[in-house]
Amino acid sequence: MSEESNPIKDYLFDYIESKKIQELTAQSKFSELIKDVLENCFDKVIVMGEKEASLAIFTTGLLHYLLTNALITSQRKIECKGVEIDIVIPNLKTLENDPNKALIIYIPKTMNVSTIKQKLDSLKKIQPNNKNIWMVLSNNLDFQNNTYVIEKKNSSFLKIIGDIGQFVNVQGQNKFKILRI
Repeated sequence: MSEESNPIKDYLFDYIESKKIQELTAQSKFSELIKDVLENCFDKVIVMGEKEASLAIFTTGLLHYLLTNALITSQRKIECKGVEIDIVIPNLKTLENDPNKALIIYIPKTMNVSTIKQKLDSLKKIQPNNKNIWMVLSNNLDFQNNTYVIEKKNSSFLKIIGDIGQFVNVQGQNKFKILRI
């Protein structure tokens, strides 16, 4: 099943092919990689469409790249009990069998608080542990969930891969201790 081409993802992955990003990836310098990508791609991405939707596509693509290169097992764009999940770590089977060992990352395409709350309520039906539902937003909104803000400067998103790696290690999902972070 191939995904449709998307100008935001195409732009992101073209940039990721640069020598500097490849070197940061090889050295597992994920925070520096995120900072570089944000500094060099953020402005262009937010004018490629509606800001929140564009950033959601950009964030999903970047997280997929980072998780893959950090050797963190994940699934994205999947459905569980009629609820669409942006990213689940490590996988849907773990989420269904032992939700405490699974992490959902929700990347809203809007900053409408009631829409976000509605989605969080539906995610809580499949992930009862609220601490295991994380969000990536384009603005800082007041939610109880672990929230990362993706901005060009001073982005809390810089530490997301380290935090995910810590979650995976604490939950004992990394049997071989080969995470690249």
